[in-house]
Amino acid sequence: MHTVYAALSDRLLVGDEEREWQWSERLRDHTLECVAADPRAPDRAFVGTVDVGLQRTVDGGETWKQVLSAGDRVTSVTVSPHDPNVVWAGTEPSAVYRSTDGGESWTEREGLTDLDSASRWSFPPRPHTHHVRWLAVHPDDPEGLYVAIEAGALVRSRDGGETWVDHPTGGRRDNHTLAVHPDAPDRVYTAAGDGYAKSADRGTTWTYPQDGLEHRYVWGLAVHPDDPERIVVSAASGPRSAHSTSGESYVYRWTGENWTAAMDGLPAPDGLARAVLAPDPDGALCALTNHGLFRSPTGETWDGVGPWTDAYDQVPRGLAVV
Repeated sequence: MHTVYAALSDRLLVGDEEREWQWSERLRDHTLECVAADPRAPDRAFVGTVDVGLQRTVDGGETWKQVLSAGDRVTSVTVSPHDPNVVWAGTEPSAVYRSTDGGESWTEREGLTDLDSASRWSFPPRPHTHHVRWLAVHPDDPEGLYVAIEAGALVRSRDGGETWVDHPTGGRRDNHTLAVHPDAPDRVYTAAGDGYAKSADRGTTWTYPQDGLEHRYVWGLAVHPDDPERIVVSAASGPRSAHSTSGESYVYRWTGENWTAAMDGLPAPDGLARAVLAPDPDGALCALTNHGLFRSPTGETWDGVGPWTDAYDQVPRGLAVV
């Protein structure tokens, strides 16, 4: 684990091993939504915000520049695993944009809201609107894309956003985090407000492994970079508990047969906002919480990374580890 970009509600923390994980604060006093970076270009990162669009750094977080406005509220961003210069961004209201030059220029992939299910899309805190909460690119197809609409649908494209495939029968409707894995390219994982789900055929049909998952409002999700069967999620009893520093949430890991709590080394559930989870490309899993950043080789036990202050006791928004 070399560089971490950790998005909190009102600032971005940037840390690395060379500085012994002393956090540098960036984008202070902006409202952050998401973050993405890629190990192939670790000094370049993207942060979606509510008020200043999509911000990009090309110098490891020292300086930032707006590269996409799109009505300012950018709610999701991801870098293609096939080409670090291909970047996807999602916004509120729901729209998808693509850059093929590392974020210099952007093109909207139109037609998303022409889908039949769009009439049902609605984000409960702001029911007049909806947004793209997560984007994931197929691990073996650079033109394949999964789009999580919060709330209402899981949408797919097979041709780089030229056309869209509407919500599949049986798919979760309140998707928060999507994941794919290069060793299981047909598989899609989702953490959703209506529970965890998994597809083995690129999102066409779904199964719902819930045994042992005692909290069904699922938010964070990460799959171990070396093992598509090693999965962790964060979950709470409902949105109020999940999205609050005075709520209660848990991290669970998949054992291969069921879910089991994986809280060893993490803060107590009381006062723990739902964690944002991400793979560490060095072969581990990371969890960003309102009480600190934690790392686990397997998802069973966790160790803290870097110092933490009371000012960072915020609901985490995004995590990229490169």
